[in-house]
Formats: sequence, structure tokens, C-alpha cells
Amino acid sequence: MSKTTSPYWNPLAPDQANRWRRLEGLEGQVQELVLSEDTVTGEIIRLTRFLPGADTAAFGGKAHAFPEEIFIVSGRLFDAAFGLWLETGHYASRPPGEVPGPFRSDEGCLVLEVSFPQRGEEPAS
Repeated sequence: MSKTTSPYWNPLAPDQANRWRRLEGLEGQVQELVLSEDTVTGEIIRLTRFLPGADTAAFGGKAHAFPEEIFIVSGRLFDAAFGLWLETGHYASRPPGEVPGPFRSDEGCLVLEVSFPQRGEEPAS
């Protein structure tokens, strides 16, 4: 089995704080915690936490060559590409090549992300 598994646990519990990783270049603004990943397909499920005041404008928007899905678990996040505040409950299924962001959060935001690298764009014929 190439996909990681784990028993029930609460990634938001205070005793799990050491498992969150700061994203390079966004220290003090954005953190991630990988929930599971498949080392063969590259599929990854993670939580991304935007701390209050986070702003990724310095990095611009970012496209992926594969589809991904996001769900806003809590808080709110502004997506400049769409001119939209994403709030608790917002969901998106993004196609390969879509360019979301940059993002900013005034109050902080927790996002569940699922990425599917094995389902990348088909080569043009």
C-alpha cells in the first residue's frame, strides 16, 4: 500500500501543534499539515492554515498541472484571481491550469486541500 494511513486523531488539538510545517517564504503566515499522501501517485491531502494577516501577493497566483479540490473549513480567505472572499463552507474543484490567488486572510483561514498529480493534463495530440 503506497497511501499513508493513520488511526483517528485530531490535527487541530493543541498537542499536535508540532506537526504543522511553515511554508517556505511564508513563515509566520501560512502553515501546512499533511494528513495523508500516496508516494506512488503523488496524491496529497493536507490542511493549510492561513494565519490572521497572511498575504501571498509576493508569490502571485499559482497554477498546477493537475486538478485539486479545496474546502474552507473555517475563517475566510480572499482569492484575488476571482475577486472573491471564500468563507466557511466554500468548495472548489479546480481543473488543471487554473490560476487561483494570490490569497490574503484578515481573520485567518483553515483549508482542506486534495491534490491529484496523477491526473495531470493530457499531452496535446
